[in-house]
Amino acid sequence: MSDVTPTNESSANDEQSGSGLAAEKARRLAQLDSMRAAGVNPYPYRFDRSHTLEEVRANWGHLEPGIETENGVSVAGRIMLKRDTGKLVFASIRDRSGEIQLFISKAAVGDDEFAAIKHLDLGDWVGVHGTVMTTRKGELSVKPDRVELLSKAVRPMPDKWHGLHDVDTRFRQRYADLIVNEDARRAFEIRHEIIASFRRTLHDRGFIEVETPVLHVESGGAHARPFTTHHNTLDMQLYLRIALELHLKRLIVGGMERVYEIGRIFRNEGISTRHNPEFTMMELYQALGDWNDVMEISETLITQAARDSIGTTIVTIREQEFDLAEPWPRVRMVDAVSEKIGRAVHPSQPVSELRSLAEEHGIRWEDRWGGGKLVEELFEALCEADIVRPTFITGHPTEISPLARVDRDDPWLTERFEIFVDSRELGNGYSELNDPVEQRLRFEEEQAAKEAGDVEAGSLDEDYLRALEYGMPPTGGLGIGMDRLTMLLAGVDSIKEVILFPTLRHEVL
Repeated sequence: MSDVTPTNESSANDEQSGSGLAAEKARRLAQLDSMRAAGVNPYPYRFDRSHTLEEVRANWGHLEPGIETENGVSVAGRIMLKRDTGKLVFASIRDRSGEIQLFISKAAVGDDEFAAIKHLDLGDWVGVHGTVMTTRKGELSVKPDRVELLSKAVRPMPDKWHGLHDVDTRFRQRYADLIVNEDARRAFEIRHEIIASFRRTLHDRGFIEVETPVLHVESGGAHARPFTTHHNTLDMQLYLRIALELHLKRLIVGGMERVYEIGRIFRNEGISTRHNPEFTMMELYQALGDWNDVMEISETLITQAARDSIGTTIVTIREQEFDLAEPWPRVRMVDAVSEKIGRAVHPSQPVSELRSLAEEHGIRWEDRWGGGKLVEELFEALCEADIVRPTFITGHPTEISPLARVDRDDPWLTERFEIFVDSRELGNGYSELNDPVEQRLRFEEEQAAKEAGDVEAGSLDEDYLRALEYGMPPTGGLGIGMDRLTMLLAGVDSIKEVILFPTLRHEVL
């Protein structure tokens, strides 16, 4: 067996030249033919495992060096390392929970099986029956009396030490990336624990998890360009959802009071380190509450998720440590802009004055923008980059918040907030607008903007208005981007690192 496997970057050239990867695949395929000719099935149907490798370590990790037990185990995993010393073969196998050494003795398994084991390759899946032991150096091991091939790897693994060098290949061939990249596996373990933590916290608070449609008749609940599709039988255009909001609030009208959904969202927008066309959102709605309630829930959910996923509430952002358990600052958007510019800024000011401010700071504006949109543009251009620690940016202008209630103290603003961390928006919430008359006026403004060319504007959703006419109680709503939260807690800079199969350009094979 060749212990040297080619890196992925050379694969195409190797296959064309007939050497390297192509030659290694041919050798392994020939092994398959030989096994089948000998009556051996290289892909058996199942294997009865008694312990995961983590369980073996938990039960016997305390053994002193040089101990051979009579404790029998059946374990399984992929061969990651293999060293042949003649009458002994040392191998390392890995399952989802960890790795362990195999101490394979010719005397223990017999001549024929030992010869077959010598022909196993890195990447092969094996099932092992044996006893637990430690070597003289104290390495916890399994000493097999029988090794079964569970799946023959025809393609060799990427080099264990160098991994996949090309970032695009890592994301495109996530299966290979996960085999050799411990950091990638860790990121997705953290993601799993975050989502599990959210579910536990919300269950304890009396929230019900629901599922709402992915295909929508109207595109609403956010400012985003939707993906469109066509249903042949009904002969109608449909949209992949850009938010979970409007259907969840229909359930609040129906009396479910506390609901949430963790679901996939689709937005036909650009791809960057912070954006993927499909991503995961958690949205919740709490009857009889307002934005203060959901700000508190936001801090609780994220802080507890940190404890559950990384074991601490301390996160490092731009080489600074922050404790998520400390109260998060609350800063009004207009105050942040005013402080940055050095003069009062408010959407009630004449539009011409705000346009001049935008031009002074190199911000291009459009004729259809009112004062609220201009304030938002000033905030994005001048303030977002300076936000490092978790911060609630509050009081968004009414113009840019069509589903939020007007601030009870300022009719130009709404009771809305966004969670910003490291210049990234992590969440969005507000006191929900529940007046059907005012909501219709807001929808009509959105529809007019759409017809004027704003492809991200919402449309007039008559069924949602009908639901509001039945009466929706005071409600607080919240949405958190699960991918960006995972980026924060896993300490990675690209959203592709936390989505198993991110959207990429079509691969030319």
